[in-house]
Amino acid sequence: MTRRNVVRTAAAAGVLAAAGSLVPGTASAASRAGTRQPRKLPTSANGWTVEKEANRISTVWTRPVAGTGLSVDVRIGDVEAILVHVIRRFHYEIEQLHRGDLVGWQPARGLRGHLPESNLASGTAVRIRPGSRAKGGFFAPQLLVLRDILAECEGVVRWSGDDRNVDESLFSIAAGPDDGRVRVLGDRFRRWGEMPGEGAGSPVDVRAPARLRRAEGLARAQSQS
Repeated sequence: MTRRNVVRTAAAAGVLAAAGSLVPGTASAASRAGTRQPRKLPTSANGWTVEKEANRISTVWTRPVAGTGLSVDVRIGDVEAILVHVIRRFHYEIEQLHRGDLVGWQPARGLRGHLPESNLASGTAVRIRPGSRAKGGFFAPQLLVLRDILAECEGVVRWSGDDRNVDESLFSIAAGPDDGRVRVLGDRFRRWGEMPGEGAGSPVDVRAPARLRRAEGLARAQSQS
């Protein structure tokens, strides 16, 4: 190799090195940007996204609870259909609800994120008679109906009266946002709402053997989980 070829090769290598110091740096930055994971939004204990507010750029809106004269801040869609069904059956069959007896969405601040109460912040829980959190707040016939309501929800709703940290006022969606049972149950309750003689307010025999077995089975399962 001649001296001229050595100089020319060295010069070319210098140009490539200089280019490499610019281009790979940009590519590396782009690569880093491309692999950067999107920031995860905070979720409540049941896996649903927490909302900062209701009724404005939110999935949580104030919705009427038919037949009660009340409204509640709740996640619209399937969650709304399910929790409103629970509230209505409670109102018709356990105890008539009045203003102040129903609380839905609440800001996350002040709620303990590892407990089911945090589900209020995602609009996936409600408190019915919020002042009645301590254990033993229901008479036996009321508890029988409550267990039937939960069984009708097929495990998609959990009552915190069964939790270690007891809160008998709290009812939460117990399935995550990707759980198909939520959609199926929401569709069912919406259909019932359109059919006379079906859904909340229609007569049911909570003491029927089949209903009792279903309610008792779910109660055992949820009490142990």
